[in-house]
Amino acid sequence: MLKLGIVDFDTSHVVEFTKRLNHLGKDEDQFVEGATVVIGCPGESVLSPERVAGFTDQMKKWGVPLVDKPTDMIGKVDAVLIESVDGTVHYERAKPFLEAGVPCYVDKPFTCSTADARKIIELSAKKKLPMFSSSSLRFAPEVVAYNADATHGKVVGCVAYGPCSLSAIPERNAGLYHYGIHGIEMLYTVMGPGCERLTSTHEKGVDVVTGTWKDGRVGTFRGIREGKSDYGFVAFAEKSIKTVTVGTSVIYRELLKQIVETFKSGKPPIDPAVTLEIMAFIEAANKSGANHGAGELVKV
Repeated sequence: MLKLGIVDFDTSHVVEFTKRLNHLGKDEDQFVEGATVVIGCPGESVLSPERVAGFTDQMKKWGVPLVDKPTDMIGKVDAVLIESVDGTVHYERAKPFLEAGVPCYVDKPFTCSTADARKIIELSAKKKLPMFSSSSLRFAPEVVAYNADATHGKVVGCVAYGPCSLSAIPERNAGLYHYGIHGIEMLYTVMGPGCERLTSTHEKGVDVVTGTWKDGRVGTFRGIREGKSDYGFVAFAEKSIKTVTVGTSVIYRELLKQIVETFKSGKPPIDPAVTLEIMAFIEAANKSGANHGAGELVKV
């Protein structure tokens, strides 16, 4: 049984992940085997400080020991979950654990810059540690099922869509890093990596990002802030056009299965190079949207 620690309590993922890993307060079909949350550090939050106290109280009620400093968990855990809702702090949160040889899962957004993403990836590689980051939408059953179905032939394009609320503090989780990451992760799951350039339209109620892949394929993300909002995608393939609505009822369970398996096997389900490109895609999209849709290169 793997012993996990959780860093930063400003997101509901802290309690939702603990419920599923420690078999608390959920139906059995939501439970995940193989790891238990044994310790946590509530930490500090600039982006959502009002959430920390409530989630801390819940973890205390479940009997999870708490420490004042993240590094106090080193030596007591097999791996950590970096759960800060604020991606700008993820490198500083992950660094001491990676340097100490502790594998990390870094929740979305992985970082809020390509530079920080590269630093985490390079440090984990240097230490030969498994590390990954992902939106739970990547592992939604509907997304997985589409990718596993070879009958549609090669995917030639995709339009992914989803909620795209913006951060209350623009300097933290800027633009699409905040919530757009979910839909962009779906887009990349269907299209695969290889986007070279993009343009982005940013308006009050929507962001629309269109990227061109190196093989000429085109993928689009529509981030919704006005009107009806669900998760889903339209996939254009050699033999079919398919519209897929993506549900959220089991996405935490499916993500946690991947996290536990990564820490057990040492092999993350996503090549870190893909995650790096996704961060570069968002960085370029934010620049384009702020510059009236000017074309931007996706610089990995």
